[in-house]
Amino acid sequence: MNPQPHMAHDFHFYEPRDGHRLPHDPFNAIVGPRPIGWISTKAADGTLNLAPYSFFNAFNYTPPIVGFSSIGYKDTVRNIEATGEFVWNLTNRELVEKMNATCAMVPAEVNEFELAGLTPIASTVVDVPRVAESPVSFECRLIEVRQLRTAAGASVDSWLTLGEVVAVHIAKSSLSDGTYDTAGAGHVLRGGGPADYFEIGPSQLFRLHRPR
Repeated sequence: MNPQPHMAHDFHFYEPRDGHRLPHDPFNAIVGPRPIGWISTKAADGTLNLAPYSFFNAFNYTPPIVGFSSIGYKDTVRNIEATGEFVWNLTNRELVEKMNATCAMVPAEVNEFELAGLTPIASTVVDVPRVAESPVSFECRLIEVRQLRTAAGASVDSWLTLGEVVAVHIAKSSLSDGTYDTAGAGHVLRGGGPADYFEIGPSQLFRLHRPR
């Protein structure tokens, strides 16, 4: 039997500078789902802040480095530059509504822990509290904050923050025979469009070993 000939896709093409011509920007739906950077910080005056960032990921193993990008120079970035510290907290299905509550645009003096009914608990290495209800937290020290630029060198109103993970807290219930159980932990990931999220569970799990 002869193989079927390759069928070329019918593409929607656009150059971002000219607009995407779709109901919603597809970029962050394509680059996804993405883990949520639920970042806790402390201002120089001691005010606590907790905010989620969908442009978040890990960038290195040793030392472990995580980063997030803030569209606009927000309180989170300002606090990290002032103190040099932050904490990433895992969002799972049980916490997603409280995470969403911390998206609210509120004045800098508002404590999002209180707003969302969450419990700040002291970290071990850094002087920024983590979310007690979160099953995983990374205590981080600032590496750098960098304003993003276009390929032509023009400044963009987005700020990339990179931090080294200096301490890790994992709920023992999220470990299975010493291995972190991503599916069992119920991670929630951001997709695209106005409100798309995804929950990771056992039904999505498959294994693919690297060639030797």
